[in-house]
Amino acid sequence: MTSTTRRWLHGLTAAALLWTGSGCLKLTLYNASVMKPSQVAVYFSVTDSGGNPVPNLTADKFRIFEDKGLVSVYESKQTILNPEVAAVHYTMLLVDLSGSITQSGAMDQLKPAVQSFADRVGSLQKVAIYGFDGSKEIFPIIGFTDGEGGVRAAAERLGSFKGRDPSTNLNGAVIEGLKVLDKALEHAQTPLKFGSLVVFTDGTDRARRVLRPEVDKALEEAQGKDTALYVIGVGKEIDSGELRNIGRTASFLSTDPAALAKAFDAIASRVEAYTKSFYLLSYCSPARAQEHDLKVETGSGLSKGDLTYHFDAAGFSPNCDSNRMPKFDIKHPILRKK
Repeated sequence: MTSTTRRWLHGLTAAALLWTGSGCLKLTLYNASVMKPSQVAVYFSVTDSGGNPVPNLTADKFRIFEDKGLVSVYESKQTILNPEVAAVHYTMLLVDLSGSITQSGAMDQLKPAVQSFADRVGSLQKVAIYGFDGSKEIFPIIGFTDGEGGVRAAAERLGSFKGRDPSTNLNGAVIEGLKVLDKALEHAQTPLKFGSLVVFTDGTDRARRVLRPEVDKALEEAQGKDTALYVIGVGKEIDSGELRNIGRTASFLSTDPAALAKAFDAIASRVEAYTKSFYLLSYCSPARAQEHDLKVETGSGLSKGDLTYHFDAAGFSPNCDSNRMPKFDIKHPILRKK
């Protein structure tokens, strides 16, 4: 898949991570399905001008046009279907377990923050939690699972982690975490796959096993695969420039150790909003022959956006059910311009 670069300025509260309703909207088309008798379905995301996700829109917030003519909602029977049939979302949480965390008493605050994050994000997508210290490798705490499974034991397993190297191999952990995330996504059978990497640290890269150019290359490749990149940096030794470079989608940075729970909650809100900003819109086309240009539009005034798709209505007929789950081509997703 080509890249849809997501950019978002770091924030300090959960409220700042949610859409404020300002600026132009961007609808990014990822895949489409056309099925007889006359069903057309499009899978897309909605973001604002700052790249912030626009979640929880209902079917009545979208207007459907064919060949520039508005299609009646009574005729189209437009509806939002469960987007999970078209895409899967995976989040990898990398947790800094270097000596400054495990030997300072910070685990007492970290464990409930990680558990809360896992519970919230795990209810929407598959979540894995890995730890890192100064070692070359990252360490599995919980493999990819969902909210009904192992994420409930995140805090307990985190507390039992035994470090091997008290240093911090932040850059190396980012690269290894992206590899684990990529491998998990490769095995997903849905037409579209979206990954998120969330990194928590209380400091900076001290191990120097991996230098900045190498991690930059890995991050750029991740963006090219539609991977969202988040950072939680809480501690007096954080390097804001280093962390913002890693958290290219969103970051929460604070030198106040007491902000840890707030930081995890804020990024969880952002990941939730991101997941809920994907839509599977289905409708019954009134066309019965020929090729047509579809436009889906949402918003109004300056806060408006749309997507377009060309489809063939040859052989279309009545008795369409817009609630039928569409079939997407797993091998041929929509090619999008960067």
